[in-house]
This record gives sequence, C-alpha cells and structure tokens, in this order.
Amino acid sequence: MREKLRFLGMDVHAETIAVAIAEPDGEVRSLGTIANREDSIRKFIRKLGTPEQLRACYEAGPTGFVLYWQLTQLGVDCAVIAPTLVPKKPGDRVKTDRRDALKLARSHRSGDLTAVWVPDEDSEALRDLVRQREAAKQDQLRARHRLTKFLLRTGQRPPLGLKAWTERYMRWLAQVRYTQPAQEVTRLDCMNEVEHMGEAVGGSHSGSGKAGTATHAGRNSGSAGFARCSAYLGSHDRIGVGQHLLPLPERTEADGLLRRISQRRFQRQPRSKRRHHQGR
Repeated sequence: MREKLRFLGMDVHAETIAVAIAEPDGEVRSLGTIANREDSIRKFIRKLGTPEQLRACYEAGPTGFVLYWQLTQLGVDCAVIAPTLVPKKPGDRVKTDRRDALKLARSHRSGDLTAVWVPDEDSEALRDLVRQREAAKQDQLRARHRLTKFLLRTGQRPPLGLKAWTERYMRWLAQVRYTQPAQEVTRLDCMNEVEHMGEAVGGSHSGSGKAGTATHAGRNSGSAGFARCSAYLGSHDRIGVGQHLLPLPERTEADGLLRRISQRRFQRQPRSKRRHHQGR
C-alpha cells in the first residue's frame, strides 16, 4: 500500500499555498501555487486522484488548523509539522516557497518530520478565549502603568500605606484634579482606559467620573471571565484551574507533552554574556 502513496508538501500562506509532491518512484516535483481557498483546495485534490493515497503535510503557523480540517474532510491524511524540527542541511540558506514545499514533501516521504497535536473544536475555542484574556490582561497592565507614570510625572502621589488598585486607591484617583484642562483630560482618558480594560478581563471598575467609587479588580478579577468560559463551552469533564473549574475535553498524552515542553521553556536559563575575544 505504501508503494502507491503520494506525499504532498504544502507551504501555506494567508492567500496562497505552494504545493510539491513526492511520487512513489522517487520523483519530487513542484505542482505550482494555488489559492488558499476551500474551492481551490477541493479542485486541486480532485485532480490528484484518490484522496486515500495522498499524505499531506504543512508547517504549523499563523493560518492555524483550517487547512488540516479541510483536507481531512476531503479524505486526505494530513499532518501539521513542527517548523523548528524540520531537517535542514548545513549552509542551506536559500528559502523560497517552492523550495520549502519540495523539502516538506521529500522529508514527509522519508518520515523525518515531527507532527504536532491538532486540537479539536472545543480545545481550539478555549485556546482562543485564553489568548484573548491574556491579551486583555497585558493591555490592562499597560493602561495602569500609563496612568501611574502620568501621576508620578505630575507630582500626584497617593497617601503612604495606600495599596495600588484597591477600592480606596480608586477613590483617591477620583479625587485627583488638575488646574490645566489638558492634564485633566489626560487623567480622565487614562482612568477610562483602566476601567475599560478592567471590564475586559472580567472585573468591574465603576464610576471614577461619576460617584467616585470603584470596585477592586485584583486577583479575583477573572471570575466573570471564567464563568463566561464555562457557560460557553457547556458541560464537559472539568479540571481545576486555580480556584475555578473549567470545562475541558479529555486530556491526552499530547496535552501532557505540550505542558512539559512549556515548562521546560520557562525553565530555560538566559544565555551568558559573550566575552570579548581578547579577554578569552
């Protein structure tokens, strides 16, 4: 059966896909470039013959797993490859879409590629939600830094012992005033941005410009976001995340492998500074 298999290497971009094929007789040739659209992909696979005899692969990247699911629905066995584990020849620095597709097809036929775990629909939805919340937390931190640096630059210091971003701290912020209209507009704009980002991560800040009170969105500010996540994903097996329960699909060995890789990534030590060649 393997003697009849044809291996496709696909270099995927947002608008185009460069395709190469490795034939059973050893020939590896480029098939050109097609549009990265579902209709174009369906027509292209139909021209190649029986989908069951095709083995496709492409590198994981910003296009996600859409192409994987499209090829799977057409009956093509597809693998998403880890880009950092693709074999490279020493000194081979010329990189084009055509050459990348040819290399993928050749390496896929020889079995030298490492596939990544492809998440299902529920896991991918949860990933998107977690990424969005992490981005909102980063935006919130930047907004808070922007406000505190503005206050520091203009000489507005909170009372001693007042912890930042508590309810008392927000009441103090609401009482700060500037004589210059431009600075007052800047203060209000910074505070509105802080409140907006607090709502985005699931907390709530109320009324710095109205009643002058605010609720604290500190370490428990994500409760509402976790609740929305649970309501969205419905009823699945639940695992604990902090003090909350998140519905997740059943975990597999690939999940554990990805977690271990992430842990090792965070445990990597920074590179030591290079010494000058005269001091070696």
